[in-house]
Amino acid sequence: MLDAALSSYGAQVVLATSSDENHPPENIIDGKTETLWISTGMFPQEFIIRFPDNMKIFTVSIHSYNIKRLRIEKGTSDDADKFEAVADTEFEHTESSLQANDIPVNVLNTTHLRFLILSGYDHFVSVHKVSVQS
Repeated sequence: MLDAALSSYGAQVVLATSSDENHPPENIIDGKTETLWISTGMFPQEFIIRFPDNMKIFTVSIHSYNIKRLRIEKGTSDDADKFEAVADTEFEHTESSLQANDIPVNVLNTTHLRFLILSGYDHFVSVHKVSVQS
């Protein structure tokens, strides 16, 4: 299956509520778990991934640290100003390893996914990699 969330495929992070020059949001879609995007310590945090074409998406995989509750929404307009929830999940806390979660979404047609980090196990969370199976 195709990983549509790779920057090499044409995906882009078009919005992130936090930015650190050492850990930019683009790290989320570089395909590596060694790089990361880090939040600034308040919730909610969010980022939006835009795809180069309309996508049919089956599963979203996310490698993260300290995320407690996450909502994923699909874009319902080309402008990324209207969204509809497709998943709301709570992650287990991990002490010394990345959280690795596969979330079924079964989205038939979207150009954007918005990830809302609603709470964390600490003040700061990090997202290392997002994969989208289409």
